[in-house]
Amino acid sequence: MNRLATMELSSLESLEATIPVPSAASPWTRRFLAFLGPGFMVSVGYMDPGNWATDIAGGSRFGYTLLSVILIANAIAIVLQALAARLGIATGRDLAQACRDHYSPSVNIVLWIACELAIVACDLAEVIGTAIALNLLFGTPLVVGAAITAVDVFVVLLLMRRGFRRLEAFVIALLLVISACFWVQILLASPSVGSVVSGFVPSAAIVRDPAKLYIAIAIVGATVMPHNLYLHSSIVQTRAYGRTPEGRRSAVRWAVADSTLALMLALFVNAAILIVAAAVFHETGRTDVADIGQAHKLLSPVVGVGMAATLFAVALLASGLNSTVTATLAGQIVMEGFLRLRIPDWARRLVTRGVAIVPVVVVIAAFGEKGAARLLVLSQVVLSMQLPFAVIPLVRFVSDPRKMGSLVLPRSLTVVSWLIAGVIVALNIKLLADAML
Repeated sequence: MNRLATMELSSLESLEATIPVPSAASPWTRRFLAFLGPGFMVSVGYMDPGNWATDIAGGSRFGYTLLSVILIANAIAIVLQALAARLGIATGRDLAQACRDHYSPSVNIVLWIACELAIVACDLAEVIGTAIALNLLFGTPLVVGAAITAVDVFVVLLLMRRGFRRLEAFVIALLLVISACFWVQILLASPSVGSVVSGFVPSAAIVRDPAKLYIAIAIVGATVMPHNLYLHSSIVQTRAYGRTPEGRRSAVRWAVADSTLALMLALFVNAAILIVAAAVFHETGRTDVADIGQAHKLLSPVVGVGMAATLFAVALLASGLNSTVTATLAGQIVMEGFLRLRIPDWARRLVTRGVAIVPVVVVIAAFGEKGAARLLVLSQVVLSMQLPFAVIPLVRFVSDPRKMGSLVLPRSLTVVSWLIAGVIVALNIKLLADAML
């Protein structure tokens, strides 16, 4: 019996070096395809239902202004995911394991709790998004839809048992569905090209206006997911690249190419959501559209095509299902990395999803759909607040030659990475200061 079967997938370590990589003499296309996958799995977290809520709110209320925030957040994500891949390949350790090796037990407990909060916040967004999608497509009550999301654990288990490549294929297929839906919606919305281009230019008004800043930070929290840094540093090790200095350098190049391509797709989806909201709602005076359900109801009447609303709901359901996969893997990596605690993946998934379902059901029962929408945006702000707890250790590790050896981060990239960490911390401090005033 092989190692994968005996461990019953209780640990992602069982998947290490299980996906073959062609030799250096092989065509570059074959090598690139061998590395293609982890970046797309990570990109799922950059276009989950939490992104939908913040992008719709930002587009309907402020037009195209916050496109610049999406662009900057995506650039930050590309850099940080490249650092996560570099850490995993260079050290053979994921970010959680690296933290456990470096910090004291008390610090590790704090980091673990922060990451678990981020995973629960992310899962909360997935529960709400999937419940809303089921309601829009089939009329399923929101509370029932939230309860149904507990069943998705079995989908993840089935895919995991069929091999990691099958799991990656499932994720990429759903990403293509989401992208196709938004290509059509952009064509139907017919946004002003000039307005879209100007929206990608940063504006100081975003920082000065507390309302814009709140949505902007929520977009950052929805775009740059803390748990994705842990996830990426682990799943890049599924490739059977040569565990030699040259083999690792080559693996870093291919892994970064994979994640950059995948995150450019995420940029398109996030920008498309905001552009559709700005073109369909903001430009028609509907600046009050702030939640997914409301957007769905108004999409067809304003655009004039019934298919627009259906495509919107289908893409939302695909987004929720996809996010489920990555949250499961990230939760397993974090728990095992920080605590050395291995539990069956189905148990881990049910615990995480159970913690997320309870507040969703309570809020929906008490406040209805509007309460769920506010909870969705709040979850993204919570994610943003947890981001420094993952980013600062990551930058510290990849810039340490004792850990990274010849793959230590170059000085110029180290400076850029610390600047990114500083910006994230500063934005969170500003948000807290505005909240207390």
